[in-house]
Amino acid sequence: MPKNKTHSGAKKRFKVTGTGKLVKERAGKRHLLESKSSRRTRRLSVEQVLSPGDTKKANKLLGR
Repeated sequence: MPKNKTHSGAKKRFKVTGTGKLVKERAGKRHLLESKSSRRTRRLSVEQVLSPGDTKKANKLLGR
């Protein structure tokens, strides 16, 4: 049987924490930051834990 391959896009987007949760970067902090407030950019820089529904799909893509 061939080995399962990890989804390349998923491994770039999600990170597994020490307790096994999946975290992601928030969207909207790549460009056009001058128009966004400091408060908003600080909020966007915090990593977010994936919701249970998304975690199930992401785990499958990561081969977990």
